[in-house]
Amino acid sequence: MDPVRNPYAPGAGQRPPELAGRGRELDVFDIVLERIARGRPERSLMLTGLRGVGKTVLLNTLRSQAISRLWGSGKIEARPDQSLRRPIAAALHMAVRELAPRHRAPDRIDAFLGVLKAFAQRGAPTGRGGAAPKLRDRWQPGIDVPAVSGRADSGDIEIDLVELLTDAASVASDVGTGVAVFIDEMQDVGPEDVSALCAACHELSQLGAPLIVVGAGLPHLPAVLSAAKSYSERLFRYQRIDRLDRIAADRALCAPAEREDVEYEAKALDLLYEKSGGYPYFVQAYGKATWDHAPRSPITPADVRVAAPEAEAELAVGFFGSRFERATPAEREYMRAMATLSLVEGETDGGRRDDMDAAVPTAEIARALGRKPASLSPARDALIKKGLIYSGERGTVAFTVPHFGRYLRTQPA
Repeated sequence: MDPVRNPYAPGAGQRPPELAGRGRELDVFDIVLERIARGRPERSLMLTGLRGVGKTVLLNTLRSQAISRLWGSGKIEARPDQSLRRPIAAALHMAVRELAPRHRAPDRIDAFLGVLKAFAQRGAPTGRGGAAPKLRDRWQPGIDVPAVSGRADSGDIEIDLVELLTDAASVASDVGTGVAVFIDEMQDVGPEDVSALCAACHELSQLGAPLIVVGAGLPHLPAVLSAAKSYSERLFRYQRIDRLDRIAADRALCAPAEREDVEYEAKALDLLYEKSGGYPYFVQAYGKATWDHAPRSPITPADVRVAAPEAEAELAVGFFGSRFERATPAEREYMRAMATLSLVEGETDGGRRDDMDAAVPTAEIARALGRKPASLSPARDALIKKGLIYSGERGTVAFTVPHFGRYLRTQPA
């Protein structure tokens, strides 16, 4: 069939042609926005899940919902070892710029921007002995108004963030709307900044202020938040984003195909679900390859079998291989042991057998490698920092990427 008309879109954060299986999450967020608009108390939202389940796509869709309700919004992607000050300042600058045309008091906007500038600049690096930073280290947030002294500029990120977000919520309240800050890869926010975010969200919820934080991260994000503030379990609404069930996966494939007057045979859909496991990224990858190989409609199981090696080769290079290449030899040895120990047999929703990767006790990995657990801590910690594995429970680790263990078990040692 015509590859130009291929509707499928495997890509990092790229919205699929049919956002199937996420209706509940979208409805929940609509309720959150409506409750806040009516002055009702609500919690900020945290999305958690493995890589490839569509967290970033969902985060972007939720942001679109906020924008459609005329909320101010800003989005950032957290990075390890990066302070939150500059990204959060840029996100709030964007959010308030969206609200400014509807605000009746330009001076009020300028006053907030002055506070925002002071907050952003307070985190600028300094030279030795507190000297002025070198020219290459200087940073200006693109705000023309002068910085305001005495608000959100104490240098204590927890105090400053509470004051800044409170002021942003006040600006939104002036125009009868709210502000939503979206943070992707939130598990990479540093401990001090996570603590500050939790404190700010706690203060805002007590005030009933119209500002929420929507985060997305790996499955251990709740543990990261809990380690920062013990009350975080009650502070946020957590939503686990998982693989699609059979009905949703079929819809993700069939709905865009039908718009191109193309159909699937039932057994072709059976095979595609078996291959993809229902993971949204894999559904798109196998769908795209199958479309390109199918000669005509309806798409048959034979078309899927012919196309599958190409999809698997692309995943092996771009999705799995690129991550594996980031690991050192010691880290690869650790992951290979994980892959061997994590293999369990599970049932897919389609009723077929599926290799699944379970969490593995770190003590078992040490035994398998003939090493002491303490000697493997550097490799484990480095893999966690690189986002290749996570520790959902104390003493266990699991892959952040679905089917990664299966990939490793097919690779030569």
